[in-house]
Amino acid sequence: MVLVHPWQSMEKTKIRVIPRAKKERIEIVQDGLKVYLAAPAISGRANKRLVEVLAKYYNTKKYNISICSGEKSRNKTIRITSSK
Repeated sequence: MVLVHPWQSMEKTKIRVIPRAKKERIEIVQDGLKVYLAAPAISGRANKRLVEVLAKYYNTKKYNISICSGEKSRNKTIRITSSK
C-alpha cells in the first residue's frame, strides 16, 4: 500500500478500527491501516471519530473522507478524494 498526499486522488484503503481504545493512534499494517479510537461503536460515534482522526492524519478536510463499506463493521474501506 502506498500512502499519498491529500491533494492527490486516492484509491480505496482498508482500515481496521479498534473502538474504545485507551489511546488513539494509527498503525500502518501490511494490508492498510489499523486505527485505535477512544470512541465507542455506538450510534456511529466511532465512524464519526474515524473520519476526524483520518482527516487530521492526512491533513485534509473531513468531507474529503468517506466510508465506502463497513459502516457497521470493524473492517472498513475508505476513500480519500482530492480537495481540488
